[in-house]
Amino acid sequence: MRAYSGKYSVDYAHSDSTSAADRPLVTTKILIAGGFGVGKTTLIGAISEIRPLQTEETLTDRSLGVDNTAGVEQKTTTTVALDFGRITLHDKLVLYLFGTPGQERFWFMWDELAFGALGAVVMADTRRLVNCFPSVDYFEHRGTPFVLAVNCFDGAERHKSEDIRIALDLDPDVPIVLFDARDRESVKQVLITVVEHVLGGASAKRGSRAEMSL
Repeated sequence: MRAYSGKYSVDYAHSDSTSAADRPLVTTKILIAGGFGVGKTTLIGAISEIRPLQTEETLTDRSLGVDNTAGVEQKTTTTVALDFGRITLHDKLVLYLFGTPGQERFWFMWDELAFGALGAVVMADTRRLVNCFPSVDYFEHRGTPFVLAVNCFDGAERHKSEDIRIALDLDPDVPIVLFDARDRESVKQVLITVVEHVLGGASAKRGSRAEMSL
């Protein structure tokens, strides 16, 4: 496998001549995106092995008429720049997690945060599913592989993955994961899914190029 991190690439192929101890450390960047109040900060805080960097500020009356707080009226803080955390999936793979701000007025920062990202997690809340459309459109436009992670809030109605896929008009190959952003193991499965999705897509592209060269 070849994992990409920014402008650098690292071969991670299994071979008889290379032991696990000799393989290089692979570091990758994963974006955590989604609408306002969907749980991006919670996800990174639940999984990060370091103290996460958070840029939350208290909502004030200046956000009235600017930020859409429908459905999350009880939320009192907002991310104004980014969230950052780190998780080691195993001794040769480290993920750096960058959480994007959810409000439209901060979308101008997304291009900078997305630079060099291996893939992305688009978080969704089925009570406010429309709020994840901008993130889905953004990564589809950039060609960035992503998974849809549905944060199962307490009291929220549960929906089948295929019903959510239809509602969002997602491609069949986009994985959908139902999870709890507060639970470390649940979040870990989301991150494993996005890495497998990215690497699976990369393998498929290499296979297609090999067939074309025959």
